[in-house]
Amino acid sequence: MNYNKKTVRDMDVAGKKVLLRCDFNVPQDKVTGEITSDKRIVAALPTIRYLLEQGAAVIACSHLGKPKDGPDPKLSLAPVAKRLSELLGQEVLFAHDVVGEDAKAKAAALRPGQILLLENTRFEKGETKNDPTLAKALASLADLFVSDAFGAVHRAHASTAGVADYLPAVSGFLIQKELDFLGGAIANPKRPLVAILGGSKVSSKIGVINNLLEIADTIIIGGGMAYTFAAAQGGKVGESLLEADWMDYAQEMVGKAQKRGVRLLLPVDTVCGDAFSPDAQRQVVPAGQIPDGWQGMDIGPETVKLYCSAVADAGTVIWNGPMGVFEFPAFAKGTEAVAEALSKTSAITIIGGGDSAAAVEQLGYADKMTHISTGGGASLEFLEGKELPGVACLLDR
Repeated sequence: MNYNKKTVRDMDVAGKKVLLRCDFNVPQDKVTGEITSDKRIVAALPTIRYLLEQGAAVIACSHLGKPKDGPDPKLSLAPVAKRLSELLGQEVLFAHDVVGEDAKAKAAALRPGQILLLENTRFEKGETKNDPTLAKALASLADLFVSDAFGAVHRAHASTAGVADYLPAVSGFLIQKELDFLGGAIANPKRPLVAILGGSKVSSKIGVINNLLEIADTIIIGGGMAYTFAAAQGGKVGESLLEADWMDYAQEMVGKAQKRGVRLLLPVDTVCGDAFSPDAQRQVVPAGQIPDGWQGMDIGPETVKLYCSAVADAGTVIWNGPMGVFEFPAFAKGTEAVAEALSKTSAITIIGGGDSAAAVEQLGYADKMTHISTGGGASLEFLEGKELPGVACLLDR
């Protein structure tokens, strides 16, 4: 995929109506509906401010949650419009539909320097089906499409990809940054390139491992998926998470790494618990020697040393997925040690969204990382080498 895409800076937006796809899929309190983190709204501000300062009229749109049967008041973007108004210091107009009469009238009346937020795009059933009728209706509101919702670019929806069939499409600053860092790490990394892959399942990362075996110098495996690798090599994994169906695949990856001269690092010791519980009894055992009734919950101290030394002299490090059951403090040591090692390295450090991003932020290392991705699923598919519909539809430079 070509990562060299046109951005808002390549277009004259003065006097134009710009349809801006944001990622305002914010977490909310289940009872009060209050926004509990406005990070995604804040992340969209640089592109919004730039467009408004350049004299564009901005028609912002986003999804929120997964409405099942059309409009759901609990998933309205009205609270987002209110918070965005506060952050921008100017009124954000709100349309009570997506392409209905209210949206059309307010979009038509919108003046340069003003911003309008449409209602939740998923209130329209055609959104997730990439319905051309909906895409055309959305596109008819504007002169230009700017995509800045990296968290949604792996989905071919009407508001993420379909509209680009009817409008010139470019990226905002958020997506540009993702393409610069993730695209750069894949296409032209500063070497050695070290990929740290954690999380629970081999099945969800197999495409990533496969693709990274073509480009990485070292691949580090942690988290629950390490036990599938251990079992594939004849190890005992007790009650640990195990995807028996993927053991052959894991073994195949080990062979492929050897053939390609890629250093594939697996845990050499494991912190086990006698139950999946924050206060479980603990013991450290050699990898592949987990006793019956116990389960692997984190990488052990020797593995921590091995992994931290592997990133010390890296040129680029990509990290996706924790090393253990990070939500239990007693089993978060491996993840914490990796985060700390990355904070000290001079490498380009790219954190691939999701739990890794949460870990780095929680531990106070976010400002020490080169780039923290805003899209967990999108960054995973990026690392798999898949074409992302919401990026492929943008104009090439």
